[in-house]
Amino acid sequence: MKSRPTLEKDKNRDAIRGSAEQVVEFMGGRHLIKGAINSDLDVHDVIQKGLPGGVVSFMVKNVKTLAPEDVRRAVGVSVRTVQRRAGSPKKPLSQVQSGRAWKFAEIITKAENVLGSREEAERWMIAPALALDQRRPIDLLASPPGMKMVEDLLTRIQYSVYT
Repeated sequence: MKSRPTLEKDKNRDAIRGSAEQVVEFMGGRHLIKGAINSDLDVHDVIQKGLPGGVVSFMVKNVKTLAPEDVRRAVGVSVRTVQRRAGSPKKPLSQVQSGRAWKFAEIITKAENVLGSREEAERWMIAPALALDQRRPIDLLASPPGMKMVEDLLTRIQYSVYT
C-alpha cells in the first residue's frame, strides 16, 4: 500500500500530465511538441529550448471565435513572425514567446474545462468581464499580472466565488 505523500505525489503528477496533454493538443499535438511532459520541470525544459514556431500558426488557425491578432498579441509575436514560422515550423520561438504561448494555451484549456467547451472559453475571452473592470480577458494576457488576474478569475468561476 502506498503512503499518503506518495499517493498525493502521484495525483499531482497525473493532474500535471493531464493538463499538459490538453495544452500540447491545443498547440498542435505531439507532432509539433516532442517528448513526454510529466512535471512542471518538463514544461520548463520545453519552454527553455523554445517551442516550435509552428505552434503559433496552429493556434491561430484553430481558434474559431478569437481573432488571429488577439492570439498573436497574447503570445507576443508579430504577423511577420507567424508568416516566417509557417515556412519553417520547427524553428523555435524565443524563450519569452514560448513561455507566453504555453501560458496562453494553459489559460484557454483551463477556461475550456471551467466553462464546458472551447467555443464558450473563446467567447468568454473576448467578452468584457465585470470582475476585470470591463476589460476583455484576452487583452490582459499581454502581461504576467494580467495573466494572473485572468487565471484567478477562472479559479473563482470554477469554485463559484465571484467577489
